[in-house]
Amino acid sequence: MIQKLQDDLKGAILSKDEARVSTIRFLLAALKNYQIEKQKELTDEDVVAVIQKQVKQHQESIESFEKGGRAEMVAKEKKELEILQSYLPNQMSETEVETVVNETISKLGASSITDMGKVMGSISSELKGKADMSLVSQKVKEKLS
Repeated sequence: MIQKLQDDLKGAILSKDEARVSTIRFLLAALKNYQIEKQKELTDEDVVAVIQKQVKQHQESIESFEKGGRAEMVAKEKKELEILQSYLPNQMSETEVETVVNETISKLGASSITDMGKVMGSISSELKGKADMSLVSQKVKEKLS
């Protein structure tokens, strides 16, 4: 996956796509920092986790810029967010997430909000990288409340 990012960076440089160049460079730097922090070679799962973290940061920035009335920054962040999301595996739909949540709750016999940690622990390993975990958390809360 890192090789794909590096190849895409070369392509973006050649096509003079400044937004893509800066986004991929920033992502590669974040991946390098993560690799140094963990002191190991990164797996594709690690790369996806870093990309998801970057996506979340961009979503938060978009919210902040919208509240501050900074339309030009919102547009820039949305463009970068779109580029980052193109590197993530296809995300599960809300209906698919709901199905997995229901199955896990019934499998574990969870019945109240106090079981949320147990349910989330089971689901997170299964859906990591495949679904927005804040959506998963929201669905689990709805079902257990």
